[in-house]
Amino acid sequence: MEAVTPQAVPTTRHVAVDRPASQTQVLEITSYPPPRTGWGVRVQFLKRYLEAHGHRCVVLNTGPSRAIPSEEYETVLSGGDFVRKVWRFSRRGFVVHAHANGASSKGLALTTAAMLLNLATGQRPILTFHAGINQQYFPRPKSPALWPAFWLIFTLPKAVICNSEEVKRKIVEYGIRGEKIHPIPAFSRQYLEADEAALPPDVEAFYRRFPRVVFCYTKIRPVFYPEVLLEGFARLAAQRPDVGLFLCGVGGFMEPELWTRVQSRLAQPDLQDRVTLVPDLPHETFLHALGRAHLCLRTHVSDGVCSSVMESLALGVPVVASENGTRPPGVITYPADDAGALARTLADALDRREEIAASLPRHEIPDTLEQEARVITDRHGC
Repeated sequence: MEAVTPQAVPTTRHVAVDRPASQTQVLEITSYPPPRTGWGVRVQFLKRYLEAHGHRCVVLNTGPSRAIPSEEYETVLSGGDFVRKVWRFSRRGFVVHAHANGASSKGLALTTAAMLLNLATGQRPILTFHAGINQQYFPRPKSPALWPAFWLIFTLPKAVICNSEEVKRKIVEYGIRGEKIHPIPAFSRQYLEADEAALPPDVEAFYRRFPRVVFCYTKIRPVFYPEVLLEGFARLAAQRPDVGLFLCGVGGFMEPELWTRVQSRLAQPDLQDRVTLVPDLPHETFLHALGRAHLCLRTHVSDGVCSSVMESLALGVPVVASENGTRPPGVITYPADDAGALARTLADALDRREEIAASLPRHEIPDTLEQEARVITDRHGC
């Protein structure tokens, strides 16, 4: 099956424009590829957008690759190094754009420290709060004891960006003014502006071996339910010899004990020839593999507006996803912890694949990078 060209999406790339009358200097504090993750990929696109429009953007990488030197970002070698670099860039006039979610108390502490340092130099930081309405410590009823920490992290910045109206309503419940919260989905038309890229030989061979491929971007972490994923697919595979499972993104953020169990399950006879894994793919190759898939599967339950889900829908690929309360129209959902329901949902979606694909909503994809950049570079704000 050939890749489907997305509808109403410009194919032109961003080019440098005249420098704005008032340049903004932005310090992005976030994980950054490698490995590719939702936050990091979003910041990659945002960094390019800001720089193409005459602003200056420096990334302070707090992710797994933070100690690996790169021209793309500043390294972070220790807690002291983090504080020194945030302070140094803040004194140079950089606005901190911090990134956090409700799954890490350490992340909340680092984000709060960065914003306080930025405020101490007279800057007004920005916060992007990622993921959806069902996280480990968020929303408020999940962890009442952390209410002061969340109240502070939402109060300190000039503006808060989140990825949906549903998340905005949950943030307001902490006593935060709604007018400072900007729901901006972490998906933009630029995500689909990619040249055709050939698949690696082993991936191409896998696609040729199975008439129907289920594509799944995943990590070996409990929130992705990898064991439910494999058990559900095993039940499907027992009935459908024509289906293969392609797991992308498994490199990075692995939990060792869970990875040991996943490897053991993959070695069983019913799965060992039916599943292939790749640590990651460049964005252009990722889109090509996704566009050729029969279905896209999303198992993460705490995500909000997931970019791979939105990319799939734009490419005309049906999506089966765990129910998280915020899936977009056209997505077929199942309970995240139910392997039997997953198998049945995949089987039904495969049987009705063409019907489902034909009924997917088609609409113009907004430029959310422009929306986010406008919030970040606004010198007045809320």
